[in-house]
Amino acid sequence: MKSTAIQRPLTPKPAGGGKLRRFWSNLWKRFADGSAGTKLSHLIFGAGNVYHKQYLKGLLFFLLQAAILWVMIACPTVNGTPYGYKAILNLSLKNVHEGGEFDPLTGHFMTGSDCKLMVLFGFVSIALIVIYLLLWNANVASSWKADNDRKIGKKPTTFKEDLKELLDGKFHALMLSPTCIAALVFTILPTIFMISLAFSTYNDQDMNNLGTNLFHWNGVQNFVSVFTGEGSLGVEIHNRFLPVLGWTFIWAIFATLTCYFGGIILALLINKKGLKGKKIFRTVFILTIAVPQFISLLSVRNLLGEYGPINALLQDLGWISKPIGFLGLRVGDSETLAKIMVILINMWVGIPYTMLMTSGILMNIPTDLYEAARVDGASTLKMFFKITLPYVIFVTTPYLISSFVGNINSFNTIYLLTGGGPTYTGYQAGGTDLLVTWLYKVTIDQGSYNTGAVIGIFTFLITATITLITYRRSRAYNEEDTFQ
Repeated sequence: MKSTAIQRPLTPKPAGGGKLRRFWSNLWKRFADGSAGTKLSHLIFGAGNVYHKQYLKGLLFFLLQAAILWVMIACPTVNGTPYGYKAILNLSLKNVHEGGEFDPLTGHFMTGSDCKLMVLFGFVSIALIVIYLLLWNANVASSWKADNDRKIGKKPTTFKEDLKELLDGKFHALMLSPTCIAALVFTILPTIFMISLAFSTYNDQDMNNLGTNLFHWNGVQNFVSVFTGEGSLGVEIHNRFLPVLGWTFIWAIFATLTCYFGGIILALLINKKGLKGKKIFRTVFILTIAVPQFISLLSVRNLLGEYGPINALLQDLGWISKPIGFLGLRVGDSETLAKIMVILINMWVGIPYTMLMTSGILMNIPTDLYEAARVDGASTLKMFFKITLPYVIFVTTPYLISSFVGNINSFNTIYLLTGGGPTYTGYQAGGTDLLVTWLYKVTIDQGSYNTGAVIGIFTFLITATITLITYRRSRAYNEEDTFQ
C-alpha cells in the first residue's frame, strides 16, 4: 500500500544573495519546518536523534558537545595556561606577567605567563569553536534527515545502518576524515602559530638572556625591518635579504632547467634505436636514485673538500699550490665557484628522475606524427623541436612547475653540500644560502623566530604565486586532454 503522507513542495532558491543567503534560508527552514526534536537539537546536540529513537547517535553527539563546552567554559590549564574562552582572551597578550622566582638553571621564571602557550592555546580554542559549529550543523542535519525520512514513510536509519553506509557509499568520508584531522593538528595549527610569530617580538635569544617567556604583538614591524634595517637583526636581515632572494631564483631556474632538459636529452640518447647496452646505461643512472640523496651529497662534499682526494690529487700533480674551495666551506672562498658547483652536482642527483619520466613519455608519442613529418621532409632536429619537445613539455608541465617550487625550497642540496657557505662575518646568510636554509639558521642558530617567520611567509608567497600563475597559464591546464 502506498504511503499517503503529504510531501512538502521544495522551497525555491532565493533569487540573488548567493551562497550566504541560501545558507541562512536553509538554516531557518530546518528550524521552522523541523520536528520538535530538530528544533531542540539546535541547543542540545543529539536531541533530534533521541527524538527519532536513534539513541546511540544522539548520545555521541551529546558527549562531544559536553566535552567541548567543558573545555571552553571550565578552562582546564596546562602549566598554568588555560584553554577555552580565557585562552581566546589571552591572545591579546595584554595580561601577561612574569611572577614567581627566577631559576638560574633553566634561565626562566619558575611560574608566570608563557606567551608561546597562550598564543598556541588561543588558536586551539578557536579551532574547537570551528569543530563545535561543524558538529552542530551535523547534528541538526542528521535530525532533519530523519524528519524527511518519516515524511516519505521511511524509518529513520539505525546506527548500524549508518555504519554500513559509512563503509560503503560514504567510505571516502571515512578514509579522508583522519587525514583532515591530522592535517589540522599537525599542519594547519602549527602553520597559523608560526605565521602569528611574524607579528610578534618573539626572539628566543633575548628571552633566554632576560630569563622570561614573555613577548608582545608588534604588528608589521618585523616585515618593515627586512626592508629598512630596523629592529632585532634588522641591519643584517636587510643587507642580505635581496641577495639571498636573487640567488634563490637563479638557483631554482638553473637547477630546474638543467635537470629537466638534461633528462630529456639523456632519455633520447638511451632510447635511440640501434643503441646497444640500453639496460646497462639505465641501471647506471638509476643507481643515483637507489642511493639515498644525502649519502650522495655528503660523499661529493668529502671528495671536493679542502682535504679531499680531488684537491690532494691536484696538488700531487702540481697543478695547484693550495686547496681549491670548490664548495665555499671556508671564509673567503669564491662564492661564484661554489654556486656553479652546487648546480652541477645537483644535475647528478636530479637528471635521472627526469630521464625515467621522459622515457615513458617518449614511448607514448604517436608514431603517426613522425611518419607524417618524414613524408613532409622534416629533419630529425626539426622533428625534435616541433613534435618531441612540445609533447614532452605539454605532459610534464605540472612536474616542471613542482620541480621549480621544490628547488626554491631545496634544503638538502645546499645545506649538505655547502652549509650555505662561504660565510660572511656578521651575517646569518652565506653566499649560497637559499631563503629556506637562511630560515633554518635564523631560527635554529639565532633563535629569532619572529624574523624567521617573516622569511617563511615571504618564501610561501613567492612559491604560491609562481605556482598559481604559471600553472593557470600553461597549456596543460587550459588544454587538458588535448595535444595538437
